[in-house]
Amino acid sequence: MEVRRENRNIHDNQRRQLAKQFELKRNLFKAFLRDPEIPPELREQQQYKLAKLPRNSSFTRLRNRCIFTGRSRGVYQVFRMSRIVFRELASKGALAGIKKASWFYKDGEGDFDAKAVVKALVFVA
Repeated sequence: MEVRRENRNIHDNQRRQLAKQFELKRNLFKAFLRDPEIPPELREQQQYKLAKLPRNSSFTRLRNRCIFTGRSRGVYQVFRMSRIVFRELASKGALAGIKKASWFYKDGEGDFDAKAVVKALVFVA
């Protein structure tokens, strides 16, 4: 399990490096393709060059992953960790500026209902 987790993060890191390396070329070829004033032969050459770039160098292939678990879904971009790890660390107090908050909401009569406590993790400004 640990090896798979690390492999996912390693592959994602390699894709990020490839995307960074070929970003300028890819944008240049795409600009040629978008320009309607360029002759069709030249545009076709640029299309061929774009197709020859490595597939993993495309930014659409990048996936935000949790740096702890490798999980790809439910990842907070700011912290680069999944919601599960975020909740665990926030509950332990390991994240600076994050604390567990709770508040009451009013019932239909305007009184605060003590049994209906809503708890959530919030940012402390």
